[in-house]
Amino acid sequence: MTVRPPQALAPSFTKDTGLNILEYELMSERADALGRHGLKVEKALALLAERLAAGCTELEREDLLNDAADKVWAFFIQREMCGLRSQKDAVRRYAIPPEVIARLGIVRRKP
Repeated sequence: MTVRPPQALAPSFTKDTGLNILEYELMSERADALGRHGLKVEKALALLAERLAAGCTELEREDLLNDAADKVWAFFIQREMCGLRSQKDAVRRYAIPPEVIARLGIVRRKP
């Protein structure tokens, strides 16, 4: 999937120099990766909500919260790589629970 900006907003891409073509491809890859991370966040949060509503065990709840936090953390890093510094809109859009936000960036021991 490629993303092409409107020509009015991207005058630097009108010349087909090697640098402009490379920058265009890098921007396209960053946007595609951001979309993939967004889908992972949506799936993790949906699974978390589904299992919490079904009444999961405390251990399963912890695992789901940790998994969702890891996915959200990776998503936030990808957003920053795309130049989106504020995460407030993403927290609102994805309705990320405070329990998940509290776990962002925590390095857990692997058993």
